[in-house]
Amino acid sequence: MRYRIIVIGGGPGGYVAAIRAAQLGARVALVEKEELGGTCLNRGCIPTKVLAAAADMLAGIKRAGEFGISTGAVEVDMAALMERKRQVVGRLVSGIQFLLKKNRVELVRGTAVLTSPRTVKVILSDGAEQELEAENIILATGSGPALIKSLGYDGRQVITSDEALNLTSVPERLLIVGGGVVGCEFASIMAALGSRVTLVEMMPSILPGADLEVSRYLQGIFKRQGITVRTGTTIKAVRKEAGGVMAELDGGEEIAADLVLISVGRVLNTGGLGLAEAGVALGQKGEVLVNERMETSVPGIYAVGDITGKIQLAHVASAQGLVAVHNIMGQDREMDYRVVPSCIFTRPEVGMVGLTTEQARAQGYEVKTAKFPMMASGKAQAMGETEGFVKMVADARTGFLLGVHIVGPHASDLVAEAAVALEMNMTAEQLARVIHAHPTLAETIMEAAEGIHGLSIHA
Repeated sequence: MRYRIIVIGGGPGGYVAAIRAAQLGARVALVEKEELGGTCLNRGCIPTKVLAAAADMLAGIKRAGEFGISTGAVEVDMAALMERKRQVVGRLVSGIQFLLKKNRVELVRGTAVLTSPRTVKVILSDGAEQELEAENIILATGSGPALIKSLGYDGRQVITSDEALNLTSVPERLLIVGGGVVGCEFASIMAALGSRVTLVEMMPSILPGADLEVSRYLQGIFKRQGITVRTGTTIKAVRKEAGGVMAELDGGEEIAADLVLISVGRVLNTGGLGLAEAGVALGQKGEVLVNERMETSVPGIYAVGDITGKIQLAHVASAQGLVAVHNIMGQDREMDYRVVPSCIFTRPEVGMVGLTTEQARAQGYEVKTAKFPMMASGKAQAMGETEGFVKMVADARTGFLLGVHIVGPHASDLVAEAAVALEMNMTAEQLARVIHAHPTLAETIMEAAEGIHGLSIHA
């Protein structure tokens, strides 16, 4: 069976690539061994957002009295919450399957192995084998959570985010190892649901790589939410005891918990694909080496998503998938990683795009920054969500925007405007001139832009 393109992996990089290729007239096969949507839809982005929405709802109900609304006792039904998560994920998985069928993408269920630069052997679920042939192959097999068995991972008392998304009860005491995006999101969610959370991060601050002012501010919020944060700390050992787990820190201190959640990075899914046999070059970390066109070292084989070792975000994988397909179809495109927004669904949310203050200075820019507090926003006041700020980072000599960092309500939505501004190479003055509707949270973007020149009206 011969195709123009075979895509291996049905996550946000793979299924998007397959649909676009079909839209452009290619005959396409998509090989997936598990559920469509990949980690993002089934074990990452979407299910965690369902839990985050529940945490926000619970926190809002508990504050209802501030809005003149009386409520009775509130409790968390984890079984019902997990059922809602299952339903949301199920609807979206079915939606992808419908889109593939609508666009005449052939879905092949099984495990794919490259047998040559042009052929793929698929081991079907019943053990049978099927051989597919294509002019081009796109690798999109993603990644999985790092297990770290030395910390006692067993999937029960010591777990990863995969198991955390299927908890049947809220642990009374939760220890989270790793203060990156996943660790911070689960800390925020589980604390809102009632856990006593301790977050341990080996780096000097949580969210390594974020603007330092953002990470420090969020750490302060966590403290007010009852989350214990231990930075500059590592865990030497984990002992399982009757009724819980005991973790020994590098300084000798011990922390007791009912559950330990490991969130210290991800492992690339490149094993067993036959990459070496096909001649596909890998980097030092096992990543598939690609150029800006998403081409590997083998002509006709492309790679997208986490396995490329680039930015591990679903929307980056999708963008890479589109670049790969358009190049295959004769329409030159290259990936540009300069303007990639990222979102962290803590309480409050964080949205970031472009350079941090520290990165801009390291690159030699004379930096000017401005902040506008959510407290000064009429809409935020009306919502009762005034924690946070919008921070602009600009080139002091030219006024061009270098980065925007947002902490506050709907930061994940607000950052989209900032991304457009950076993509269009706008100055702070140009952004400030755009008339923003009142009263909206988006006005905080305008006010922060005005602040670069000391002209913010409401702060």
